[in-house]
Formats: sequence, C-alpha cells, structure tokens
Amino acid sequence: MRCCSVLVAAMLVVTGAAQEPKKNDKANDLPPIPLIDLKRSEPIDYNKDILPIFESKCFVCHSGSVTEGKYDMSTYEKVLKGGKRGVAVVPGKADESHLYLFCSRQKKPIMPPKSEEPLNSQEVTLIKLWIDQGAKAPTSIKVKDKIVVNLPPVMVKPVRAVAVAPDGKTVAASRGNQVHLFVAKTIPADKKGGKDTIDWVYSRTLIDPQLKTPNGQPANAAHISLVESMAFSPDGQRLATGSFQELTLWDVQKGEPIRRIDGFADRVCAIAFTSDGKKFATGGGAPTEDGEVKVFDTETGQLFAEVKAGHSDTVFAVAFSPDGQRLATGSADKFVKVWEVPAQAGSPLKLAKAFEGHTHHVMGVGWTPDGKKIASCGADNFVKTWDYEKGEKIRDMQGHQKQVTSLFVVGKTGQFLTGSGDTTVRLWNAENGGTIRNFTGAPDFVYAVSASPDGEVVASGCEDGIVRVYNGKTGNLLKAAVPPDAETKKDGKK
Repeated sequence: MRCCSVLVAAMLVVTGAAQEPKKNDKANDLPPIPLIDLKRSEPIDYNKDILPIFESKCFVCHSGSVTEGKYDMSTYEKVLKGGKRGVAVVPGKADESHLYLFCSRQKKPIMPPKSEEPLNSQEVTLIKLWIDQGAKAPTSIKVKDKIVVNLPPVMVKPVRAVAVAPDGKTVAASRGNQVHLFVAKTIPADKKGGKDTIDWVYSRTLIDPQLKTPNGQPANAAHISLVESMAFSPDGQRLATGSFQELTLWDVQKGEPIRRIDGFADRVCAIAFTSDGKKFATGGGAPTEDGEVKVFDTETGQLFAEVKAGHSDTVFAVAFSPDGQRLATGSADKFVKVWEVPAQAGSPLKLAKAFEGHTHHVMGVGWTPDGKKIASCGADNFVKTWDYEKGEKIRDMQGHQKQVTSLFVVGKTGQFLTGSGDTTVRLWNAENGGTIRNFTGAPDFVYAVSASPDGEVVASGCEDGIVRVYNGKTGNLLKAAVPPDAETKKDGKK
C-alpha cells in the first residue's frame, strides 16, 4: 500500500506572477503541479508550515513502522536524510531535491501516487520555499493543544458500541455518552396456549458518580464524551467501555465502576479481552499520528504491554487470537497487523506479520476459532479473509454498499458479523466467504455489531440512537430498544 510518499520542502523566490515549474526531460503521466505566488515576506517555519503537510499527506507511509522506500519522515533529521534513493533534501537547492521533484510531479516516481490525493499548489510552493531558504530546522517546539471535551449536545445520541453478554441474556449499548443495559425477559404464554416469548427490556444505566464536567458539575453519565467501544469479559462480570482518552471497567451486577483508566492519546476506538479474561487490549490514537495499541492486566488495570508507532494512524480494531498469544490490529493506515503478546509484563508487543490489501481504513478484525484465519473489514466496502500462517489473502467478500464499520466473530461457530453504513448487518461464513443471513431494519448508519457465543442473539448499534436486538438464527428483529427517557409515548411525543 502506498500513500503520500515524499512531500517536499522548497523555497521559491517569490517575484510576483505565478510561476510554472520546468518539466523533467522524461515524460510524466500527469502534469507538474504549478507553483503560486504566496506573496509572503516572512521565512517558512518548519513546524507551522511544513510539518502539517507531512502529517496529512506523508506520515501514513513514511513514519512509525511503515517507511516505504526506507524513507522515514517522522523527524526533521530523517526528512533531510532520505531513503533508498539517497538524500531527499539539498538545502538551498529545491530543484536538486528528490522530495520536491517527486511531490511536484517533475520526476518519477511521483508522490503521492495516482491513487492518492496530490499536494496542491500552495503545499508544493511552501515546500520549495522551505528548501530554497535552506531547509531550516524547527526554531520552536511544537506543543500539542490540550483538548478539553464537554458533554455532547442533547440530540447527539448515536449507538457507536454494543456488546452481548456471554450468557446471551444482557445487551449493553452506548447512546451518546451513556451506557444502558437491556435484559431478556420471559413473557409467559396466555392461558389459551401458545409459547412463552422473550422481550428485551431496559434494566439500568451505568453512571460514574465521580465523573465531573470541566466546570466541576456531575456528569450523570458513563463518560464525558461519546462512548466509542465496549466489550464484556468472558465471564460476563465486567464490562469495559472506551471514550475520549479514557476507559472504564464496570461491575455489571452492581452497575458500578471498578476503575477508570486514563492517559490515552485520543479516543479508545476498540476493546477486546483474551479468552481467559486475564488481559484486555485497546486500540486508538489521534488521526494521522501514531496508532495506539495497549494491553492491560484486567485484575489490576495496570499496563501489561504496548507498542509505540506500530501503526501510523488511528487503530480502529483489536482482537486476540483464541490462545491469547497474538493480537490482531486494524488501522486507518490500511494495514492489518499481528503482534506477539509477551509472557511477562513490561515487554513490548512484537510484530509478527502485516497484511496489506485494504485501500481505506481497516475498521474491524477477528480470528476464526482455530486461530488459522483472520477476517477484516474496512471503509473500502470490502470484507477480507487472510491465511495467517501463509501471510496471504484468501478472498475478498463483497455485499455491503458502504463502508464496513465493524466485525464480530460469533463464538466458535466459524461465522462472523459485519455492520455497515449501508444500514445492514450481515452474517458470513468464514470458511467459504458466503453470506448466511442479513439483518435489516436500521434506517441509518450502523456503527457496531455483537452476538452471543452461540449466535442466538445479535445486536447492532445505529446512528438513530437505537440498539436493535435480533434472533440470530432467523434474522427476525426482536426489539428496537431505547432507555425509558427516549421511548415514544402514546401521544407520539418522547
């Protein structure tokens, strides 16, 4: 996979009218990107003017563990050093610098390639100016702004995370920054005969009493910001929920927080437990920056292992292999990667394999019960399966018409669910790639899917704020569930 490769830094002596760069003798498939007159008198600043271009157009393929062409652009020094093609920047001479020539399309290989968004004229001009002015180092330290989040607007109630308890009797679902529990209730048959039926009814809302808004008021919620992820422990006694820069571990029976873990770089986008419940992993990280992958000890909440710069963008998916010895991750950098989990705390996660093939964000990953295959889904509308041992793609699976947002492996059935922006949920056969069943009824974007280990209960979360519970064997919708304060009354009002 290739992203924006070399983004050049160059200085142009601005003299008024827009200038056109000279074409290289070798014909290019695409014309050079023209320069413009920025009418700028102050010097180019690396941190202010150049680094943002690299972050948005180059870092996906040239930082962290992904350095195509052996060119790492994560620091100023490495940008100048170059890669396998030699020195990338010749200070004072943009027209002799590979960085500028490639990204302005004056020399092959053009960067970014045709499949990616090119630099615009302003970006190319800034890079040329920077190089021609001597490619000067940063003169100040880039300080990342502290982000302070507050409660989401009242009308923002997407269900971005759902989880079905291992016993299939409880469904946890987010709704904005809230977390609600719904339980299966048996409705006895009437005296005329018939069968008992199951209804899914609201049970409780999880609230952290210690949670305060930035102005010190009680939040009366599970998190301050939107709930992005959740997972039940294998015994069903704990529920982990992730939000912006924090994760909370809950006692399900008591409905109380056990502990809150903070210090995350950005959103906690994914959570997964090992099959024995002793560890859980998280995925996240700020967009266009290093992806964040961490493994925690469930009992103590202490960090067990992590990998720094393992992905070059946000990690949206994590899944442990059945034996808990490996961790699969999926990221906005378009890669699926597998990491070896260390035996002892304090050692880093070690890269085992990387799978390349998605052309957009990887949104979900999961292992087949035998640990031999990995399933993944992405914003490219594709579902894929991979042979772990061979390190090869097995097949592409099409059917969803919009980005595939989530993936959940159904116990030991050899089947997995996917949810999509096309409003549907699909059940797939991991062995042959066939669609087993569709689950419909959602009117809007589906963010999350989950199921009981036996596949009897399926749940999905939607943009409309409703969690839908299905009969996993028939596809029939059992309940469109919302908490009491969101229910529509007989007069049509909420």
